[in-house]
Amino acid sequence: MNISIVRYVTGRILMLLGLLMLFPLAVSFIYQEEAIYKLGFAAAIGAALVLGLLLSLKKPSSHRFYTREGMVICALTWVLLSLIGALPLRLSGEYPTMIDAFFEISSGFTTTGASVATNVEGLQHSTIFWRSFTHLIGGMGVLVFVLALLPTTDADNVHIMKAEVPGPAFGKLVSSLRTTARILYLMYMSMTAVLVALLVMAGMPLFDSLCHAFGAAGTGGFGIKNTSVLWYNSAAVDYILGVGMIVFGVNFNLYYLLLLRKVRDFVDDEELKAYLLIIAAAVVIICLDVHSLYENYGMMVRDVFFTVSSIITTTGYSTVDFGKWPVLSHVILLLLMFSGAMAGSTAGGLKVSRVVIYSKTARAELRRQREPGRIVPVMFNKKPLSREAQRSLFGYLCIYLGAFLFFLLVVSFDAPDFLSSFSAVAATFNNIGPGLSVVGPTGSYASFSLFTKLLLSFCMIAGRLEIWPIIILFSRKTWRKV
Repeated sequence: MNISIVRYVTGRILMLLGLLMLFPLAVSFIYQEEAIYKLGFAAAIGAALVLGLLLSLKKPSSHRFYTREGMVICALTWVLLSLIGALPLRLSGEYPTMIDAFFEISSGFTTTGASVATNVEGLQHSTIFWRSFTHLIGGMGVLVFVLALLPTTDADNVHIMKAEVPGPAFGKLVSSLRTTARILYLMYMSMTAVLVALLVMAGMPLFDSLCHAFGAAGTGGFGIKNTSVLWYNSAAVDYILGVGMIVFGVNFNLYYLLLLRKVRDFVDDEELKAYLLIIAAAVVIICLDVHSLYENYGMMVRDVFFTVSSIITTTGYSTVDFGKWPVLSHVILLLLMFSGAMAGSTAGGLKVSRVVIYSKTARAELRRQREPGRIVPVMFNKKPLSREAQRSLFGYLCIYLGAFLFFLLVVSFDAPDFLSSFSAVAATFNNIGPGLSVVGPTGSYASFSLFTKLLLSFCMIAGRLEIWPIIILFSRKTWRKV
């Protein structure tokens, strides 16, 4: 392990965090909040800058940089970001313990949207803004942004990018990784700005529009009202956010194809077709299941479309208490939680591409069993999938299921019922936010013990980074010098 390069890069990232926290500090001044809230952010900014400076002051003794270093930088950075980002919430007294604050900001950076706050509307504007702003930072990945600024080579940067960008495969948009990072963030910020403008045009206040756009862009979903998006009671807002969440659940590489006017390649993408088909099928099935609960079918379609969009993109906004829907609808929503949106998007979950490949592999294996001498290739996007890629995908599935069962067993000791424990782990591990029962859209995670909250915090970080970086970070062999 090249500890010096890990220390140096981590320090640079922490300094960037300190600069980003100037935005909520400015909000605190704009809304003339009490000094304790300003001091909380000032202290956190100071901690980030000082620690970052100390870590990065000395240049690395060696520039050797491999996958292991990339994984460790990624996992360590996300843990430190959450720790320092939680300081203002604790120092201001708005959150009773550091673990509660750590849970909240871990949820923000990982774009989960799970909350321990029982009265969101009682929080200060700066806190509300910071919670939502962490979604924007964590959505595309703060490390992706840093890659556009780091003075390291593409060969080094690619190890960080692979660790942070969600999905079974990573590919550059252009030959230069730094240019790729800049293109991604330019598209990301431009789309967020458009969403803010549309929400303002729909009648939502600017502050609210910014916070909701940050959540939709990062597919996070921290509500700024106790009843989430339902508070606005606006069809325009519901459909703008519903479509917006779906848009940000699409692989950003495909948007780059549109910029290059390669419309055919965009339309023919197999994962995109499956993603839209899953959404359409889920909307139809749930509408058929809940139609007896509604007198107004227009409202029914609006609620179901918004909920499906929110769950499959792992955003977590809500316009209805879907915990009161029938069991079939709950099953569909749980399946969407595990599926997630597309690889290369800001969403969590397994990713649609993996789901498609798993189903194709199972079908191919069935044909091989029926016709033992036949060679049945697994095709994805009109290309054969190598055996190595298939082994990697199923290896990830085994780790995913093993980690999920571990978290479920531990959380079960603290949960009031199975549905609460299962959906709490599913909602945090897949970075969704609200689950069912006590952690449903009208509930929170406040009732869990501090140990469970801490465990679920790491559950969110592991889910956002797709497990491997966290495992490698806490592996004793990782820290051996090379």
